[in-house]
Amino acid sequence: MTMRIKHRGSVPQIDPTAWIAPNAVVSGKVVVGPRSRILYGVVLTAEGRADLQIGSDCVIMEQAVLRASGQFSLRVGDSTLVGPHAYLSGCTIGPSCFIATGAMVFNGAVLGEGSTVALGGIVHINTTLPRNSWIPIGHIAVGKPGEVFSPDQSTAVHEKIGQTGFPTYVFGLQTENRHRSEINREIACQYSRALQVHQHDEILSDD
Repeated sequence: MTMRIKHRGSVPQIDPTAWIAPNAVVSGKVVVGPRSRILYGVVLTAEGRADLQIGSDCVIMEQAVLRASGQFSLRVGDSTLVGPHAYLSGCTIGPSCFIATGAMVFNGAVLGEGSTVALGGIVHINTTLPRNSWIPIGHIAVGKPGEVFSPDQSTAVHEKIGQTGFPTYVFGLQTENRHRSEINREIACQYSRALQVHQHDEILSDD
């Protein structure tokens, strides 16, 4: 059944004209706009004090995960479709966008109106794409402004990502002269401490 969860005092706000599937999870400071449809197995979660807003006439398809966390709130513009098994974290999606099956859009990314991320496409952290951008199947967009790389350009992608500094940008960690294992350990511990607050969550309804 639909699970609405009160998190850190914030209760999901769902427009009466929206439809939420019986087994979807909506947690925290989440707003679902008019006539939007949240399908089976979707997770909409706003961690901590971040908020998540779904506009009007949106479709979030089966098993998609949309997550706001820390300093990264999440916005989905009106008339946008998010495909099955897509993953969106702390990003801004403009109106009339299409995020296909298995696509991923990460923290701080901004997609302009009418943009498309095709099957398995990735928009990396802190990437900005203009209106009507197109990320082809399996390609990766990185940078500000965003550059699009094909799957066989892994070296260039890693160089770009390295310039962005994922652990610093997302977690605020200093990485210079530190082993990767130490950085990974600190990320896991930081996540664990932050997620402990869920012990105080309250299930509001499962109707």
